[in-house]
Amino acid sequence: MEVLNNNAKKQIGQFVADDFRTAAVFSNYGIDFCCKGQRSIEEVCKKNDININELLDKLNAVLHSNTDQSIDYKSWPLDLLIDYIEKKHHRYVEEKIPVLRQFLDKLCNVHAERHPELYKINELFTASANELATHMKKEELILFPFVRKMVSATKSKNPIEAPHFGTVENPITMMMQEHDNEGERFRQIAELTNNYNPPADACNTYRVTFAMLDEFEKDLHLHIHLENNILFPKAIKLEQQFHK
Repeated sequence: MEVLNNNAKKQIGQFVADDFRTAAVFSNYGIDFCCKGQRSIEEVCKKNDININELLDKLNAVLHSNTDQSIDYKSWPLDLLIDYIEKKHHRYVEEKIPVLRQFLDKLCNVHAERHPELYKINELFTASANELATHMKKEELILFPFVRKMVSATKSKNPIEAPHFGTVENPITMMMQEHDNEGERFRQIAELTNNYNPPADACNTYRVTFAMLDEFEKDLHLHIHLENNILFPKAIKLEQQFHK
């Protein structure tokens, strides 16, 4: 009973940081584990009228399952985690955006008369694509290089020059706000697409586009989770070591 009580107080983001397989459970309940991962299980269940014992049972089943073991991202060095985020998630976003924009434009041209919501979906995704491009560049050119410098300085036991942005918490706060913005955009896209379920009269392009949007959102959730719940807290903690 005590374990259940402890888990009820535990933050969603911490569950997913400990074992990413729990993300699927939260997603099934419509619980945002990436942008709003700082909330406790208890808080989310009360707000959304979810049976807390049922949710904890499902999480417990996943945590004690031996199949499909998740990657322990928390154990990775920060510079390795950054490399992974850039090579896997940033590259994924860069590759998928042009394809999705082309497909969404085509859907608007062919199907928007019968499905006017496609205009709004296209508008939201275009805004997200533009913001993500700028967001990732800021990470790659400003935040990530400083975190790498801290890792290197820790290994060499050398002091580190104070960054022009003051403290690492400043760009991190900005990145997290931008993550929230993208999370909100994709919540709207999911609603407009009926959770990526195409209408009965959808052609193959329609179906492929919705499947790609679904995949894009899932990748974005993992991408944001790795930064908000693992990389950023560790970077803040690492910086504090230089001010002891």
